[in-house]
Amino acid sequence: MVYVKLVFWSLFWLIIAGFLHYTLPQHDIVRISDTYEKRVDFGENSIFWANQGTGEKEGTANRDVFFIQSVQTNGQVMVYRNEDTGWGWPPYFKFDTSNLQAEASDLKSTSAAPRWAALKHYGWRNEFLSVYPNAVSVRAVDGPDVRIIPWFNIILLTVLAAIVWAIRVRWKRFRDNKINPVIDEWTDGWG
Repeated sequence: MVYVKLVFWSLFWLIIAGFLHYTLPQHDIVRISDTYEKRVDFGENSIFWANQGTGEKEGTANRDVFFIQSVQTNGQVMVYRNEDTGWGWPPYFKFDTSNLQAEASDLKSTSAAPRWAALKHYGWRNEFLSVYPNAVSVRAVDGPDVRIIPWFNIILLTVLAAIVWAIRVRWKRFRDNKINPVIDEWTDGWG
């Protein structure tokens, strides 16, 4: 019984952590090497793409998607998609895909004369499933050593931890004061 409980809570918190890691904003310091637009046919990986585009016809099986190619400070390449999130999940309320693509194109550079950018995104990159993180914003930075402190993530995770702690404390207090005395009363003569 203890192992089942441990497995359940481990899986529960693993799913919560994965959900938060996917949806919370992350910052990468990159050198943008190219930007392009590509027609994408959605298949089995469609859950990783943004919902129906804002202002697009319902039920289309494909659409044009912007992409941003980049090189990270460690030399690895990373490709980001650039899609509107609209009013859907995650709640970034991103409606400026074309503007972001123009900003990213303006920051393109070569390895001989690099220009570094802080690219904010959410999501994961998986080459096997053709899954790309979605770029949310981009801005020029002074160099590859820039350190960005994720204040939003810190505050949100602190608030979530406080809520979980408060619920747990109240549940334990309720169980100790209301449930356990009734159970003890019922089981007094069993022994």
